[in-house]
Amino acid sequence: MCKKYKAVIFLLLFSQLLHALPRHAAVAGSFYSSNKEELSASIMSALQNSNSFPKENINALIVPHAGYIFSGDVAAEAYATLHRKYKNIFIIGSSHSMNFDAASIYSAGNYTTPLGEIKVNQTIVSELTNGSKYFGFYPEAHKKEHTIEVQLPFLQAIYGDALSIVPIIIATSNLETIQEIAKKLKPYFNDENLFIISSDLSHYPSYSDANTIDKQTLDSIKSGSPKEFVKTVAKNEGSNVAQLQTSACGWSSILTLLYLTQNAHCKYELLKYKNSGDTSFGDKKRVVGYSALRVFKQNNDFFLDDTEKKELREIAKLSLYEATINNKKVSIDESRLPSKFKEPLGAFVTLYKNKKLRGCIGTFEPDEPLYKVVMNMAVASAKFDNRFQEVTPDELKDIEIEISVLTPRKKINSLDEIVLGRHGIYIQKGVKNGTFLPQVASQMNWSVEEFVGNCAKEKAKIGFDGYKNAEIFTFEAIVF
Repeated sequence: MCKKYKAVIFLLLFSQLLHALPRHAAVAGSFYSSNKEELSASIMSALQNSNSFPKENINALIVPHAGYIFSGDVAAEAYATLHRKYKNIFIIGSSHSMNFDAASIYSAGNYTTPLGEIKVNQTIVSELTNGSKYFGFYPEAHKKEHTIEVQLPFLQAIYGDALSIVPIIIATSNLETIQEIAKKLKPYFNDENLFIISSDLSHYPSYSDANTIDKQTLDSIKSGSPKEFVKTVAKNEGSNVAQLQTSACGWSSILTLLYLTQNAHCKYELLKYKNSGDTSFGDKKRVVGYSALRVFKQNNDFFLDDTEKKELREIAKLSLYEATINNKKVSIDESRLPSKFKEPLGAFVTLYKNKKLRGCIGTFEPDEPLYKVVMNMAVASAKFDNRFQEVTPDELKDIEIEISVLTPRKKINSLDEIVLGRHGIYIQKGVKNGTFLPQVASQMNWSVEEFVGNCAKEKAKIGFDGYKNAEIFTFEAIVF
């Protein structure tokens, strides 16, 4: 009996050993050096030669994953801004070779590189995979995939053995699945953990086309809007740019991060951009784009959560209905309102009827609290927008309300400071002025120059080129 138990125990241990298989480096010697000393020296040199940026409590990085001779210095720019330890580092990349409607997490053991072994947090792996149709372990998805692997030597150089990772390969292009993956990851998106998104940009347009396409893609990422990003990627890839295969090979991973940061009040900061044509090894006729971004929460800025947005929209609706039906002003109990609603902030209220504009009026610099501004602008949009007749009671059932709460204006010195989809603009020339909300550029598919020029022409009445000798201000809008 004793021998039988020993045999059973041996088989169990042997089985566990078989399953505890490390994921060995697949691209060492091609994407980066397979020599430990050479690899370590090249990474430390890249980190030391990176630019300095103000310290931020970084929640995520977006970094390229090409061979180090092409994009290593770009990746280093992001990694060099890390200045503290994290409990776990989630590394998310999109599969270059497989397609299935889920994400794969390596659960058979740890990852290895020439710099040593990296611990995979199997506790988190189990939490994510158990009972989930969106996470599983598909060994072939990791076997030769480089998107995670090329990030590891940088992390090993910075954190040494104090490194715990969660390696995730996304192999789906289903937007609903990507959103569900983000929902499952949301509890882990906190200050204890770091998320690294591995993605290059455009493949394989000409040098000049790549600069144009990649700027549009980066602007959409910096907007923080999943919708804007998806729209821009679709627009780029439908633009018939010669040789363009994708705007971002890791677009599904980037989109996952955008879903994670939605309503989290995060800033996406571009640290560096170049493409393979900028290297001595690249061909300007056929390039790949690379960028480094860091993401951090702006806790001191004004924001509204979903409950607060819903309450403000209800205030606007009550004001609209009372004014339209009874020609009266609605009464609001200020004592029950959140303190945010009592701050003097500008806002626009836009009315739509059957998806078409029916009225829009707002103010930038109110001397009243936000909730009163929303009340007043809702009524003004229905009654005093001189482009339309007053809204009638019969129309109310077809009216949709959109509110844009505005941040303070900031004067800019260059159009390069405008991020489409994120910034609204205000143009001032003498007594003439005009404004466009951020969503106008997205709705019209305008470039920055078209956005500013049309605002100067249509709103400020100073001609399309009038902005060139006018003052331009940007602001942001919380739109809901």
